[in-house]
Amino acid sequence: MNIPTSKKPRVVIIGGGFAGIAISKKLRNKNVQVVLIDKHNYHTFQPLLYQVATGGLEAGSIAYPIRKVIQEYNDFFFRLTSVKEIDTKNQTIISEIGDLNYDYLIIATGSKTNYFGNKEIERYSMSMKTIPQSLNIRSLILENFEQAVLTTNEADRNTLINFVLVGAGPTGVELAGALAEMKKAILQKDYPDLDIDKMEINLIQSGDRILNTMSEKSSQAAEKFLLDLGVKIWKNVRVTNYDGRTISTNTDLSFDSATVIWTAGVQGAKIPGLDAKSLVEKVERIRVNQYNQVVGYSNVFAIGDICSMESEDYPQGHPMMAQPAIQQGKLLGENLIKLIHKKPMTPFEYNDKGSMATIGRNLAVVDLPHYHFSGIFAWFVWMFVHLFSLIGFKNKAVVFLNWVYNYIRFDREGRLIIRPFKKKSFITFTSDEV
Repeated sequence: MNIPTSKKPRVVIIGGGFAGIAISKKLRNKNVQVVLIDKHNYHTFQPLLYQVATGGLEAGSIAYPIRKVIQEYNDFFFRLTSVKEIDTKNQTIISEIGDLNYDYLIIATGSKTNYFGNKEIERYSMSMKTIPQSLNIRSLILENFEQAVLTTNEADRNTLINFVLVGAGPTGVELAGALAEMKKAILQKDYPDLDIDKMEINLIQSGDRILNTMSEKSSQAAEKFLLDLGVKIWKNVRVTNYDGRTISTNTDLSFDSATVIWTAGVQGAKIPGLDAKSLVEKVERIRVNQYNQVVGYSNVFAIGDICSMESEDYPQGHPMMAQPAIQQGKLLGENLIKLIHKKPMTPFEYNDKGSMATIGRNLAVVDLPHYHFSGIFAWFVWMFVHLFSLIGFKNKAVVFLNWVYNYIRFDREGRLIIRPFKKKSFITFTSDEV
């Protein structure tokens, strides 16, 4: 990897997400050599991916160059690659561009979409964990509408303009609200030759309520907001298969849709090489102790979505969200310096600052530790928190100006097919339809 040798302890961080960036900032100009590795050269602000997918923001406004984050850090290096394996015996990571030894290893690889072993759903549905995936969704949505205006078959046309979102967590709820607003104010103007009233937005949840990680009050408020926007909510329904056109469920319900977005679950983005006892099966997270040390290792740590720190309050680990990742990254940065200097480390305690979700214009729900509220004030709180959390002044300014413009004009000018996404169509056009 062409990293210079150093007498300082070498810390290798795998992943430039919320956790990886947080610990990188804490290790700035400390007496260590740091190598940060990621398969992208930018940090992604994942909470706003749905706005890229629905044309509200351009991808560049929620991405920030990793090299710019660390450009003033001494003895700090970035390498663009994917790590294929961890050799803990030789304290080496094996990547696509070469091997690298470490003294301390930090695994902050985040999470990926969990299809629960269903290969057909994985093949035909869309996921939304990265910027490229969000751009693919945006292109597919617009391409399906362009295709819908070409077909004279009503069933095919309806299938092309119907949407199914599987999973009613924050991502599914926010995406459903954004699509409903597009239907209400934009698509009917862009496609006057289509009957947009026939467009359906179906939100499927396997449990008995949406936003089940939030309070009952917020869940009920969000459901009312979505129903008022015209979203169809199906609870206690589990998707069993999808063949590219028809969704099957564990009930008598089925849905025809060319755009199925899977937000029903996530699992850790693990890297081979750790002892099996360190892994939590099914969710593929890494077991860590209260100092984020991987179980069975003294110099290997895991932070963020990939780790599972089991406790009395969090028997299945902390929620896979930004706040636990940031807090763990910050504390581990301090603890690592203590460990190097043979000082006692501080155990991690999660400070739950609350959770929130936006449904649409003037509509959001917010859960604070002792207070729950919804509506326009919650919407302003949601905007402020997300703006404040973005990295880089330019990104903050661009996102704010986009939101102001979209609010005044009730428009989303990012609905561009910049990079076409080709998906095998279920429609075969006859000569008189072209």
